[in-house]
Amino acid sequence: MSAADQSAWRDLRPRLLSALVMVAVATFCIGAGGVAYAVMVVAAMAGMAAEAARLFSLAVKSWRGTLYVLWAACAGLSAATGHWRYFALFCVSSLVFGAPLCAIMCVIISAGTALLWLREATAWPVVFVVAVVVASDSSAYLVGRLVGGPKLAPRISPGKTRSGAVGGLLGAMAAGGAVAALSGLGSVGGGVFWGGALGIAAQAGDLAESALKRALGVKDSGTMLPGHGGLLDRFDGLVVAAPVAAAVSLCAGASAPFWSVGARAIMGALTGLAPG
Repeated sequence: MSAADQSAWRDLRPRLLSALVMVAVATFCIGAGGVAYAVMVVAAMAGMAAEAARLFSLAVKSWRGTLYVLWAACAGLSAATGHWRYFALFCVSSLVFGAPLCAIMCVIISAGTALLWLREATAWPVVFVVAVVVASDSSAYLVGRLVGGPKLAPRISPGKTRSGAVGGLLGAMAAGGAVAALSGLGSVGGGVFWGGALGIAAQAGDLAESALKRALGVKDSGTMLPGHGGLLDRFDGLVVAAPVAAAVSLCAGASAPFWSVGARAIMGALTGLAPG
């Protein structure tokens, strides 16, 4: 066994252990809902804000760094207590930290608010989004390793391949269809379609975070998750997929899952927003 292979196996153990802990915590909190779920989401928002601050050389223990982390936490608490209308205010006012940190704060707040919104009635919408993102990430990794081939975006993320992207898309579609079938809500076809759409969103988030790290000259966003890097590394796909799902859910009828939404419902919602 080569030195590289030995290193990979050494990294595998902490990666698996941290993954098991994340799965256990997420499963409990998503299933329980209420305070447990809100605490998990708000804590994740604060953790991602802390990582973002460090990426841009803002010390978390400084007053500006502490305020930045609290900004994300307060936005999450506001959403968790049903004050959805303050979402935009938290995003826009974070410009006081500068454009780069404001942009990341907007992503964090959008993702956290979306995840809280999706869990309002039942756990299935959150399960759908998480399952799709995990399936996309895992399938892309496995297919990319097994098949290889041309690189997807070599200047941004040299390890990603086009075959992996296709594998990730197919995995996301399969996961969406499976959750739709298990939940008994909506149609399997709708689950497959929106699973694919969210899979594309998740891959876009992954590439965007890779581009950010490359521009900043860092390998990982943080060290909170052994074997995985930071929260932003692990949830880069989720922070894009969740807001997309939440936006689509606004077009769904009462008690209908977001994967039941069709083109007509989306066009109707957009027409309703148009002036005049």
